[in-house]
Amino acid sequence: MVPSDRSGVTRKTVSNRRHVFGFSKVAMAPQQPNSGLFVGLNKGHITTKKELAPRPSDRKGKTSKRVHFARSLIREVAGFAPYEKRITELLKVGKDKRALKVAKRKLGTHKRAKRKREEMASALRKMRAAGGGEKKK
Repeated sequence: MVPSDRSGVTRKTVSNRRHVFGFSKVAMAPQQPNSGLFVGLNKGHITTKKELAPRPSDRKGKTSKRVHFARSLIREVAGFAPYEKRITELLKVGKDKRALKVAKRKLGTHKRAKRKREEMASALRKMRAAGGGEKKK
């Protein structure tokens, strides 16, 4: 049932605004310095901004050198998982969309699948570059 306002015209209510507008964060205009006056757009006492120490949450998601080294070493020793090998085979024959579908099925989300497909494509490019263009007969 669609609620109506007093004029009798029906209107749709929107519960999830992010879905409608297509973004989650609104870009705001940069903050202007205070003018020193108690009225107007930039009203307020002029103060010096305090330099804050970087927050630990700012580092979230960034891999350290140690973790990067450990992961690369494990990749070198263990190689690729069977589903990753299948993705590389699909990429070799040019079936990018199918490779994405396989990755999505295994990893769960579209975003992770796209990242994995790109990772496998870059690994394939590195292998081809290291091989020097040699092909089997």
